[in-house]
Amino acid sequence: MADAEEQESVDTTPANHVVAKKYKMAGEMVNNVLKELLDKVKPGASVSELCDYGNQRLLEETDKVFKKDKKMKKGIAFPTCISINNCICHYCPLKSEPDITVNDEDMVKIDLGAHLDGYIAVAAHTVIVGATKETPVSGRKADVMMAAHKAMEGALRLVKPGNKNDTVTSGIQKITEDFNCKPIQGMLSHQLKQHIIDGEKAFIQNPTEPQKREHDSCEFDVNEVYGIDILVSTGDGKGRELDTRTTVYKKRDFMYQLKMRTSRHFMGEVDKRYGLMPFSLRLFEEENKAKLGVVECVKHSLLQPFNVLYEKEGEFVAQFKQTVILKPDGPVKVTGIPIDTWAYKTDLSVKDPESLDLLRLSISKKTTKKKKKEASKDMAETLEDGEEEAEDSTSQQT
Repeated sequence: MADAEEQESVDTTPANHVVAKKYKMAGEMVNNVLKELLDKVKPGASVSELCDYGNQRLLEETDKVFKKDKKMKKGIAFPTCISINNCICHYCPLKSEPDITVNDEDMVKIDLGAHLDGYIAVAAHTVIVGATKETPVSGRKADVMMAAHKAMEGALRLVKPGNKNDTVTSGIQKITEDFNCKPIQGMLSHQLKQHIIDGEKAFIQNPTEPQKREHDSCEFDVNEVYGIDILVSTGDGKGRELDTRTTVYKKRDFMYQLKMRTSRHFMGEVDKRYGLMPFSLRLFEEENKAKLGVVECVKHSLLQPFNVLYEKEGEFVAQFKQTVILKPDGPVKVTGIPIDTWAYKTDLSVKDPESLDLLRLSISKKTTKKKKKEASKDMAETLEDGEEEAEDSTSQQT
């Protein structure tokens, strides 16, 4: 009984120095893999190979640390997805499916995540192939890129202790309207907790009237962690399912006695390798058995599908996702890399007075340079001697 009480008393928020280090380490790994993938997004690049590369690098990076703790869970928190142009999200094709190649001028979204001991860092970034300072992109592609970028900047200032989630929803809406763009309807940005990628606290983009009524109001608090996910479209903002196979799933905290042996084996592998983290079927060596096993699991609600969504043909969707820790003096960005704003030329800009005032605010009292230096120092310290400290903390938590 005493052991159980002791476990419950362990602080699993970033107020705990060891926990904060794990978030930051996972974030640095995600950022590094994201940058590597962006370097590979060129005309002729294989989407299938990009997904494989991202997943493999996430596993390699997370496997390098905390090797002494054999019980610690670590690895992929969200499988690498590559969604192009009007494809909104969650595209991670099976190895057996026809491949898609990247073309010049494509709008490419990369979405991925990693975790250490269940502490999650997720990120997404959008790039237009061929966009440079010398040959900047203009028109609707540039409009939506800057709309998503400015919406993220606004969200970073609104997701702060004491603010309500509906404030973020309206703030994003105002900014994107000035670029004649729309946030993707119903998309959620969740609080992140240990082993939980979709915490109860969340804010919603572009909600329908029923979604407004059903979505719970909440207030952000100090030492909470959020995955801020901004998806903006040049179209009507309504996601549609086409005939693309769903390959990304997440185990639900729900029990059911599966009938098929293949399904039970598949579910056992999911539980062992991913727990409650999202995964892709392409991560399984025996693809056919995975495709067969997943059917019964979804039918009985053991798995939550992340369906591939699309905007109308000819429209474009930009996405930026960053993981932030809410500290008293401002958000600490765990993931997220700068956008090359000079590569996008738009005639539109933020006009709403409230939005302009918001974007003028400093995100944090700390300078970006100082935060970057501190994050790198944390990473180095943990790699050198943090394993022992983390092992002590983990033994208490487990």
